[in-house]
Amino acid sequence: MKPKTAPETALWWLGLAIASYCLLPWYWIDLSNGLNVTGWPVGASGSALARGIAGSKPWLLTLLLPLGLAALALMRRGQREHRGALLALAGALGLALLLAQGFLIGLKGWNAAWAASLFGGNPTQDGLGFGGFLTLFCFLLLLCEGLAMRGFCRGDAFIVSAIGVIVTTIIIFVFFPVTRVLSQAVWGPEGWIFGTFITKITDRSIWGLDCLTSTLNCGVAWNTVFLGIFVGVMCTLLGLAFALIATRTRFPFKRALTLFSVLPIITPPFVIGLALILIFGRSGVVSNLLYEWFSIPRSRWIYGFTGISIAQILAFTPISFMMLIGVVQGIAPSLEEASQTLRASRWTTFRTITFPLLRPGLANAFLVGFIESLADFGNPLVLGGNFEVLSTKIFFAVVGSAVDESRAAILAMVLLGFTLLAFWAQQAWIGKKVYTTVVGKGDAGLPSPLPRPIAWLCGLVTIPWVIFSLALYALILVGGFVKALGRDYTPTLQHLTTAFKINLDGGPIFTGSAWDSLFATLEVALLSAPLTAAIGLMTAYLLSRQSFAGKRSFEFGTMLSFAIPGTVIGVSYILAFNVPPFELTGTGLILVICFMFRNMPVGVRAGLATLSQIDKSLDEASLTLGAGSATTLRRVILPLLRPAILASLVYSFVRAMTSVSAVIFLVSAKYNMATTYIVGRVEAGEFGIAIAYSAMLIVFMLAVILFIQLAVGERRLGRRALSTPMPTS
Repeated sequence: MKPKTAPETALWWLGLAIASYCLLPWYWIDLSNGLNVTGWPVGASGSALARGIAGSKPWLLTLLLPLGLAALALMRRGQREHRGALLALAGALGLALLLAQGFLIGLKGWNAAWAASLFGGNPTQDGLGFGGFLTLFCFLLLLCEGLAMRGFCRGDAFIVSAIGVIVTTIIIFVFFPVTRVLSQAVWGPEGWIFGTFITKITDRSIWGLDCLTSTLNCGVAWNTVFLGIFVGVMCTLLGLAFALIATRTRFPFKRALTLFSVLPIITPPFVIGLALILIFGRSGVVSNLLYEWFSIPRSRWIYGFTGISIAQILAFTPISFMMLIGVVQGIAPSLEEASQTLRASRWTTFRTITFPLLRPGLANAFLVGFIESLADFGNPLVLGGNFEVLSTKIFFAVVGSAVDESRAAILAMVLLGFTLLAFWAQQAWIGKKVYTTVVGKGDAGLPSPLPRPIAWLCGLVTIPWVIFSLALYALILVGGFVKALGRDYTPTLQHLTTAFKINLDGGPIFTGSAWDSLFATLEVALLSAPLTAAIGLMTAYLLSRQSFAGKRSFEFGTMLSFAIPGTVIGVSYILAFNVPPFELTGTGLILVICFMFRNMPVGVRAGLATLSQIDKSLDEASLTLGAGSATTLRRVILPLLRPAILASLVYSFVRAMTSVSAVIFLVSAKYNMATTYIVGRVEAGEFGIAIAYSAMLIVFMLAVILFIQLAVGERRLGRRALSTPMPTS
C-alpha cells in the first residue's frame, strides 16, 4: 500500500515556512489604507529574518533552529520513524519558541518579571502578522507530518493534520480566551481569592429554592436550568413534529410548512420579544381585544418564565428541525417494511423501530436546545421581568452600574457545569448502541406512514405554531411601514428610506444610515459560514470515525464556546486578543473567528447525528480500494452529509447575521454589525427603523438560505418518497 505520508508534502510545508519567515511581514500591519511596504524588509512591514539580522528583534533568529532541524529530517536518509521523530521535534520546537516569544514580550516590554531579570533589556513587539501566523501554521503541520511518519493514526497524514489543526485552533480561540476570563473568579489584583470565590459561588441568590415554598422565582441557577430543560424538550418535540410531517406524511403544503418553521431563526435579536410584547403586553393588540370584548383585565403574564420560554421555543425549534429532518430521512425503510411484513401495526413499528433509531438525533437536538436556552441573552433581557437567568446576570455583572468581573466569571462557571452535566446525560442516554441505517447496499423501500394519531397530533401542534409565527411576522412587517406601531398606523416609507436610501444621481450612492452595517455584516457572515460548516463537520467526522487520546475532552471542548453567554465570549476575546501575540481587536478577522467557534457546535452535533447512521464499511471500502482519507471524505462521506451541511451553513450564516451579545464588544467603526445598529435604534426609541431594518434582513437571509439549499442539494439515498399508504394488517 502507498504510504499515507509522503515526504513531498512535508517539503512543501517547510518551503512555505521558510518563505514566510524570510519574506512576509512578521508583525500585524494595518491594511485599511492599503499595503504599505515602506522600509521593507527591516521596517515595520519587514520579515522575521531581516529584522533579526538587523538587530531590532534578535530573538526571532532562534526560529532558524527548528527550520534547520526540519530540513535535516527531510534530507537525511534512514528509517522513516526516526526521520518522523526529528521532524515532529522540529515542529514542536518551532511552535514552543514562537509562542513563548509572543507571550513573554509585549507592547511595553517583558510580560514576566522572571524573564526581565533573566534576559534584561526592555524589548517590545506587536502582534503576529501574515508571516508569523503562516509560519506558526507550517510548524504545526510539520509536527503533524512527523507524527504521521511515526505511525500515528495508522500513518494517515490527513487525519493527523486535521486533528492537530482543529485541536490547536480550539485551544487558541476557545480555551485560551475562556480561561482568561474564568481565571478572574479565583484571581484578583491582590492575588488568589479563594475565600471570596467560595462565598460568591454558594450565594443564596444562585442556589436558593424559595420557589418550592412561597414564590415562583428560584435562585438564578435553578431558574436557568428549569427553563433550559423545558425549552430543550419542547424544541425537540416540535422539531420532530415538523420533521415527521415533512418526510412521513402527504400533507399538501409541506414545503411552505418547512419554510415557515425556519422563519424564527432568521429573526434579528429583540424582535420576537418586542413582537410578543406588542401582542400580549398590557397595551398589546390581544390584551386590548380581550379587555374590550370580554372585560379580561390586562396583565403582565408575558413577562417572566412564560414569555422567555415562548420566545426561545420560537427561536430554537428550527435548529432542532434542521438537525432531525436528516435523521428521519436516514432511517432505512427496509427495517420498517420488515416490521410490517411480520404483521406489526404502524404504531408498533413506530414505537419499536422508528423512534429508537431517532435517539441520536433527539439527544443532539435536546442538547443544542438546552445549551442555546442557557446562553440566550436577548430574550431574557426583553421579557425577563423579575425572572432572572444566568446570562442576564452575567451581562449586568460585566457592564452594569456595579461591575463585578469575579461574579461574572463565577456565574459563567456555573453555566459550564450545567453544560457538562447535559453533555454527560446525552452520552448516557445514547449509550453504546448502534444506529447505522445507511449502508453500502441500496434501499429503495417505502418509508412507513405515521400512525394516524401521531400524524394528527403533529398537525395539531405544528399548524397553530405556524399560524402564530405568521402573526408575529405580519406584525413585524407592519411595524416597519407605519408611523408608530400601537399608536399611529398611518402607512409610511420614512423608516425604510432613513435606513436604506439610495441616491441615483450620478450613479447609485448608498446614503442610508444602515447600508454600512449591512455590507459589513454580509461580508463577515459570508466568510464565516463556510468556514464554520467546514470545521464543524470535519470535527464531527474525526469524533465519529477516529480514535485518539483525549477524544471525549476534545468533544466537550467543541461545546465550550456554545455554552458560555455571548457577552462573556466577547469580553474574553477582548482580554485575550487585544495584546500580542494575537492582536486582533478592531479587525474584521476577530468577528469571523468569533462566529466560527461560537457557531461550530451546531455543525458538530448535526454531523454526529447524521454520521451515526452511516455505516463505517463505506469508508473502509473506499480505503481498501486505495483512496486516501481526504478522497473518501470528499467522494463518499460528504454527499451523505448534505442535511448536516445544510443545517450547519444555514445556522452559521443566520447566527452571524443576527448575533448581538458576542459582538457588541467587538465591533468597530469599520465593522459595525447590523444587530448593534438595531440595538442602537431600539435604545433610541426608533422602533420603526429597527423593525424596518429587521424586515430587510429577513428578506436578505431568506434569499441566501434559498441559494444555500440549491447549492447543497438533497441527499440521494435511492429511496422512494411516501405517496400512498402501505398496507397493514
